[in-house]
Amino acid sequence: MIAAIFASIFAILAPAQAAPESTPLIIGETITLTALDEKRQINVILPADYHTATDKAWPVIYMLDGGMNQDLMLVTGLNSWNGLWERSQQAIIVGVQTKDRQRELLIPTSDPAEREQYPSAGESEAFRLWLSSTLQPLIQQKYRTNGTDILVGESAAGHFVVETWMNASSLFDGYGAISPSMQWSDQQLARQIDGNVNGLPPLFVSLADEGGATEEGVMTLIEAMDGNQDFCFSDRRNDLVHANSLHGLLPEALQYLLPTNVEWLSEYGLGLRCERSGQSSDQ
Repeated sequence: MIAAIFASIFAILAPAQAAPESTPLIIGETITLTALDEKRQINVILPADYHTATDKAWPVIYMLDGGMNQDLMLVTGLNSWNGLWERSQQAIIVGVQTKDRQRELLIPTSDPAEREQYPSAGESEAFRLWLSSTLQPLIQQKYRTNGTDILVGESAAGHFVVETWMNASSLFDGYGAISPSMQWSDQQLARQIDGNVNGLPPLFVSLADEGGATEEGVMTLIEAMDGNQDFCFSDRRNDLVHANSLHGLLPEALQYLLPTNVEWLSEYGLGLRCERSGQSSDQ
């Protein structure tokens, strides 16, 4: 009882402690643009030393599905973690928010069931034109870029990556397709490959435990490239599923597309794993 009284007296007499000050935690900036009649956020995350290393320029990672409530924060964290290990080059991240993913990221489908389920699908060509004619010039003008642009996406966005690599390859310098939805439109995209893919930019492709037409489409793509293309195929059917493929494979994709070639990665279990490849897989 006496101890409680003294504690109360001390609390009354002790000077009030000022609340610690807080400051905003700012990780990037947002540009609002309109594409396909939809306003969307373009979220730009700059390297930590962007504002101090004023004589330096960076590559750009264009990340599809890059809204705040999409993959932006995951991608930002994985890219930062890669940087801690020098697993891939640090880069400017441009997160491109999607609104209607099937409309923006996929080609028209010949499958009646897909048309019924996704009636707005099939405007990927228009979305790609907006990327190349509006977004890329804006980023190049506004930020210190070094001329290397990488396009990365997962699932439907992975399909968009493969389509862009096939049909408009000069738009980007490297492509990362993580668990691409190659089943779309009866595997139409994979069936279009005729094996003449020499000279196209590097392509990272991964496959989780997708099964069915998705797996068939990815493997058709790989067979067409095998032996005559700069690519890395990461076959993760035994340890990843569609839901966690982006988490597990984006670090590898960036390592392949923006390599640093440091010597210690394999020692720490961070070697690039290309089960099939058009180049050496010991990065």
